[in-house]
Amino acid sequence: MTAENITLVILAIVPTFIVGIIAYFFFKEHVKNEDHRRDHIISKGLQSEAMPIRLQAYERMVLFLERISPNKLLIRVSPLSEDKDQYENLLIQSIEQEYEHNLSQQIYVSDDCWNTINTAKNATIQLIRKAAMSEKTNSADKLREVVLTELMEKIPPTNIALSFVRNEVSKMWN
Repeated sequence: MTAENITLVILAIVPTFIVGIIAYFFFKEHVKNEDHRRDHIISKGLQSEAMPIRLQAYERMVLFLERISPNKLLIRVSPLSEDKDQYENLLIQSIEQEYEHNLSQQIYVSDDCWNTINTAKNATIQLIRKAAMSEKTNSADKLREVVLTELMEKIPPTNIALSFVRNEVSKMWN
């Protein structure tokens, strides 16, 4: 082979090599975009299937918060006797049962939402315990009265959690 033939071969191979490199990067980018598109379609499908379940979980959390709201709890759970300690335990037991019944919902709501719900539950229990320890409280009816008086002075913790849940659900639609 002469130098002229080698030059012709190189001139024929170089453009082919450049076209090959360009094709490689083009197809690599194309495959990457297709993977993203496919992942997006799958994600969107799963999201549309999960949305009703998530909404149902938020509905259950609203129901839970409504049921443990002190003013509604005091109406729903009547004292069995005049013993304030027995009534305090009955109220707290009712809250804990409601909570345990809804524990599984935490996988469908955000961590912030679940923490807010937990805080509302614990604050409601503390409100009842604090009222039971009050010097004014000497019977189950007086415990009810002290808790309701306390609620007139400040916002119930469950209302704060309800606002958080409503806000989070409204964000799901945006």
